Amino acid sequence: MDRRGFNRRVLLGGAAVATSLSMAPEAVSAAAQPARTAPAGGEVRHLKLYMEQLADGRMGYGLEKGKATVPGPLIELNEGDTLHIEVENTLDVAASLHVHGLDYEISSDGTKQNNSHVEPGGTRTYTWRTHAPGRRKDGTWRPGSAGYWHYHDHVVGTEHGTGGIRKGLYGAVIVRRKDDVLPDRTHTIVFNDMTVNNRAPHTGPDFEATVGDRVEFVVITHGEFYHTFHMHGHRWADNRTGLLTGPEDPSAVIDNKIVGPADSFGFQVIAGEGVGAGAWMYHCHVQSHADMGMVGLFLVKKADGTIPGYEPHHPHEGHEEHEGH
Repeated sequence: MDRRGFNRRVLLGGAAVATSLSMAPEAVSAAAQPARTAPAGGEVRHLKLYMEQLADGRMGYGLEKGKATVPGPLIELNEGDTLHIEVENTLDVAASLHVHGLDYEISSDGTKQNNSHVEPGGTRTYTWRTHAPGRRKDGTWRPGSAGYWHYHDHVVGTEHGTGGIRKGLYGAVIVRRKDDVLPDRTHTIVFNDMTVNNRAPHTGPDFEATVGDRVEFVVITHGEFYHTFHMHGHRWADNRTGLLTGPEDPSAVIDNKIVGPADSFGFQVIAGEGVGAGAWMYHCHVQSHADMGMVGLFLVKKADGTIPGYEPHHPHEGHEEHEGH
């Protein structure tokens, strides 16, 4: 499947050990190569999702039966694409699929108010459409669908899906614009109440890269609290793509962003650019939230696989990756 296809979440076995304080020459040259870019959209795509109960009590979406994850699969589209998602509900309660930022008819809203949910054992096809920016007939400008969005349940527990979201029924959606820069890999980070990706406190998830890799992060917030997402050693532009368009781009460059329930944004970094390899922390910068375990690591390795000063405490836990296909 090409880069315009759907990304799966891949669990990395083992842990990296180690890094250097400067970018390796080969990494610098790799990062200097022309970036790959998104093609024009306009394709019709089809996807099957399963809503499932996980063994640990969480709930998740999955691309295959018995393989649901939290967060659910990363879905990636290009402006102009249409996506038909057949959803099978294997839960013992009604559930749904509701998306932010895309176009859909009321029958694909994913709520009980308009009977667009899925009963236990049932299936339903949701259709999401995307569009490029353009001028309306009245002369005003209509923005496109491109952005970092997300999907989630809107039924379990309450008519707003409070129980489903709390248990992990959510995932990321990226809509690219033609010529948007494509990353080498994408990671999803969800601040959900006082957890990161519904994990126990202080258990990651950690994400791996090698110095010079172009790495994309999608950050989503759910639950009851406001947070501040901060990443050590790396920064991004506070705009649609997280990238500057040139030296005159007025976008603020930041390394910390306030996020509230249902907020989502994304950005790309060159791993270790200007700072080298290391176990770079990301966390909620509300101090009590960080103290309670809303912390993970961006593990940037040297070319030889080492990370200076890093001693993994849980070598087989918390390492996650979304690979592009």
